[in-house]
Amino acid sequence: MVTSRVKGFYQLSVEERLNIVTAGRGLSDEEMQILSNKQQMPMKTADAMVENVIGQFSLPLGVAANFKINGKDLFIPMVTEEPSVIAAASNAAKAAYDLGGFFTSTSGTIMRGQIQVLDVVDPFAAKMRVLEHKEEIMARCNEKDPTLVALGGGVKDIEVHMVNTARETMVVIHLLVDTKDAMGANAVNTMAEFVTPLIEKITGGRVVLRIISNLADKRLARARGVFSAEALGGVEVVKNIVNAFEFADADPYRAATHNKGVMNGISAVVLATGNDTRAVEAGAHAYAARTGKYRSLTKWEMDKDGNLVGTIELPMAVGIIGGATKTHPVAKASLKILGVTSADELAGIIAALGLAENAASLRALSAEGIQTGHMRLHAKNLAIMAGATAENIDIIVRQAVEEKDLRYDRILQITKAVQGED
Repeated sequence: MVTSRVKGFYQLSVEERLNIVTAGRGLSDEEMQILSNKQQMPMKTADAMVENVIGQFSLPLGVAANFKINGKDLFIPMVTEEPSVIAAASNAAKAAYDLGGFFTSTSGTIMRGQIQVLDVVDPFAAKMRVLEHKEEIMARCNEKDPTLVALGGGVKDIEVHMVNTARETMVVIHLLVDTKDAMGANAVNTMAEFVTPLIEKITGGRVVLRIISNLADKRLARARGVFSAEALGGVEVVKNIVNAFEFADADPYRAATHNKGVMNGISAVVLATGNDTRAVEAGAHAYAARTGKYRSLTKWEMDKDGNLVGTIELPMAVGIIGGATKTHPVAKASLKILGVTSADELAGIIAALGLAENAASLRALSAEGIQTGHMRLHAKNLAIMAGATAENIDIIVRQAVEEKDLRYDRILQITKAVQGED
């Protein structure tokens, strides 16, 4: 049985960690070679993915450990350039592990496609005409993607929104499309464009914009977890975390940084699995402001035993088919490591990771301060900047930590002394 609790995992070699994480996951030789950095993604693949390719840009791929989600142990792949993000998520997950880990749910895989209609003489009557022709509009859209319909997806309903602007009342039609295991942008946009002539005929107006909305409020992912007060540092730390949440929920200046901490984790998993980080980020921040005020994406409470209870709910438009999820070898390998079989399952995992990331950030803020742990991990980067060779990095960092002086100028002095460069 796979366990995500591996004693001293961070102390193992890269090869040892890779072997543990990929064991029994069915990765191809090519994927293993790419993960171990012995082989690059083929340039022809890169050239097919985006325009004007001249090379490739690499970021570290790590895994968060100690995660138990819906009773299943997982290593969660994360791509990030920022030190402490992966360690923080792993530590928070460890604090939740013995209390059951994380439990997730989703609201489905419905995405919205918006069709903007201008120059409508009778907008309110036009709204009613659209609803009267709802079945015809849905059938026309579904003609465009019979494969999705055969899988149980396609347009499931239509909404008509009246959007008042400075010059007119726009009629905006929302196609509610079940995109199943795809993120769905291509399917939704194609349907919205295909049905345009019919919409113009029904409304008497002029269709301009036809595009997916990234405020995927019918595609929510939720997670909850209980974090041991003892593991976090005691009941007083838990109380401080709850107070920190209340601050973020009441003040948008604090909420912006609070939610950035959530997205540190979420975006790292979205990127690792080849999904659209910008779409997920946009949807999350829009959802945080849905009440008219920008607020926390997470909720934090203390239970009767003094433990920390956290929940998160946010849009999560991710897929396991289509786009980079099937073309980028690292994305494909990451999905195999997770062992997910549906977009819903992946969305729940990502939400749980975001909750853990936020718990770790708030614990650090509520105890020793955010910089202590972050700078300790960042010291490796500083040592590299100072010119440290691979065999001396740990020696230099250890001395800087012992001195409690993690400034670049001091690390530069230590590096020169260790390497005899004075």
